[in-house]
Amino acid sequence: MGPFHLLIDGKLEAGDSEMSVLNPANEEVLSSCPRASMAQLDKAVAAAKRAFPAWSATSMDVRRKALLDMADAIQGDAPNLARLLTQEQGKPIGDATGEVYGCAAFFRYFSSLDLPEKIVEDSAARRVVSRRRPLGVVAAIVPWNFPLILMAFKVPAAILAGNTVILKPAATTPLSTLRIAELVKDILPPGVLNVISDANDLGAAITAHPDIRKVSFTGSTETGKKVMAGAAEALKRITLELGGNDAAIVLEGSDPKETAPKIFAGAFQNSGQVCIAIKRAYVHESIYDAMCEELAKLADAAVMGDGLQQGVTLGPLQNKTQFEKVLGLIEDARTDGKIIAGGNRTEGKGYFIRPTIVRDITDGSRLVDEEQFGPVLPVIKIKDGEDALSRANASSYGLGGSIWSKDLEAAMDLAGRMDTGTVWINKHAELAPNIPFGGAKLSGIGNELGEEGLAEFTQMHVINMAKA
Repeated sequence: MGPFHLLIDGKLEAGDSEMSVLNPANEEVLSSCPRASMAQLDKAVAAAKRAFPAWSATSMDVRRKALLDMADAIQGDAPNLARLLTQEQGKPIGDATGEVYGCAAFFRYFSSLDLPEKIVEDSAARRVVSRRRPLGVVAAIVPWNFPLILMAFKVPAAILAGNTVILKPAATTPLSTLRIAELVKDILPPGVLNVISDANDLGAAITAHPDIRKVSFTGSTETGKKVMAGAAEALKRITLELGGNDAAIVLEGSDPKETAPKIFAGAFQNSGQVCIAIKRAYVHESIYDAMCEELAKLADAAVMGDGLQQGVTLGPLQNKTQFEKVLGLIEDARTDGKIIAGGNRTEGKGYFIRPTIVRDITDGSRLVDEEQFGPVLPVIKIKDGEDALSRANASSYGLGGSIWSKDLEAAMDLAGRMDTGTVWINKHAELAPNIPFGGAKLSGIGNELGEEGLAEFTQMHVINMAKA
C-alpha cells in the first residue's frame, strides 16, 4: 500500500518524518504516512500565497472545469478509494463507496454555481454594485468520521471562489485524502491545492498563520474554541462545524414499527460517529415501551465486523480514544438507566462496541447530556411535545434535531421552535449539496453547502459610485 505523499506546490513529496496509520478493525498498522513539519507547512502556505493572484484572476469557467475534472478523477478511482477509506476509517465498504461517489457529486454541484455581480441600487443619485471576491489562502481542516465528504464541503467551494487551499486531513484517516491529492495534482496549477498530513500537531500553527486568511474547521466543539481563539489575533474568517447532541422527538400516534428503523438508522450510521446523528430520543409515554422494544431488536440484529466483509452493517469506532470514551459513557449509563441491547465490546481485536440501547434514563445523565459520538442511544420518556422541546432546547448544542409525527401541523410548530441549525420532520440527517448547513449555540459558526456556503469563502466588495 502506498507510498503516500504530501502535495506541496504541485509536487508530491515525502514528509520530513513518518507516522503509522492503524486499521481500527484489527488495531494493526495499515500503512506508514508522511508527517509534515512546520517548515513544510510554511512551504505549502507560501506556495498557496504565490498561486493566489493568478488563480483568483482565472475565469469561473476555468475553475468550474477544474472541479469537474477533479470529480471525474475521484469517481474514476472509486473502488480503490473506497477500500482505502474502509481500511483507515472502519465503515462498511458500501458506505465508503457511497462517500466517494458523494464526494465527486459535491464537486460537481459546486461547479454549477456562480458569484454574479449584483446591482444594489441604480438611481439618479448613485449606482451601487456588490461583488464577491476571493479571500486568499484558505485552510480546510477535516475530521476522521467522513474524511472525503467533509473535505468536499470545503475544498470545491473555496477553489470555485478563487481561493487557494491548504487541506489537512485528520491524523488517523489521512490516506484516502492523500490518494486524492495524487489523483488531482496535475488538474490544478501548482500551489492552488496543497495537502499536508500531521500528527495533530500543526492545527494551532495553521490557525495562527499570518498568511492564511480563513480557516474552515469541522470537529469537536472544544477544538473549535481553540481555532476561534487562534484566529482572533488576525481576525481571520472562520467557519466552524462542531459537535451536536441531536434530539429526536417522537410524538404520540407514531407507529413504532414504522419509525424505529428510521430512528435507528439516524442514530447508528457510521457506528454513531456522525455529528448530526440522533444522540437522544425523546419518545411519548404511550409508545415508549414498544419503541424501546423495536430499537432493541434492531440493535441485536446489526452485523458488526471488518467493513471489507460482506454483510457487515456496522464497523468499529475509528480510534482508541473514542472507543474508550464511549465505553466510559456506557458504564455510567448502567447506573442511570437500563441497557436493553448491547452494552459491551466484542471479543478480539478492533474497536468494536455492540449497538447499545438504554431506556429508563433521563436528562442529567452523561449519556443524555454529552455528545457520545458512538453506537449508543438513550431513550427518554416524555409526556408531550412541549416537555420534549424544553428538554431538547436546554442543551448547549444546537446542530440538528428531528420531529416524528403523523400530525404535520404539530410537527411544524415544534420544528419552528427547536433551537438548532437544521430540523428534519419524519427523517433525520439528510444532507444535500444545495441545502445550507450550519449549527446554533456551541455547534458552530457560519454555514456550509449551497450558495450560502460558497459565499463563506468570499469577501463582500461594494462599489458605490456617484452619478453626475
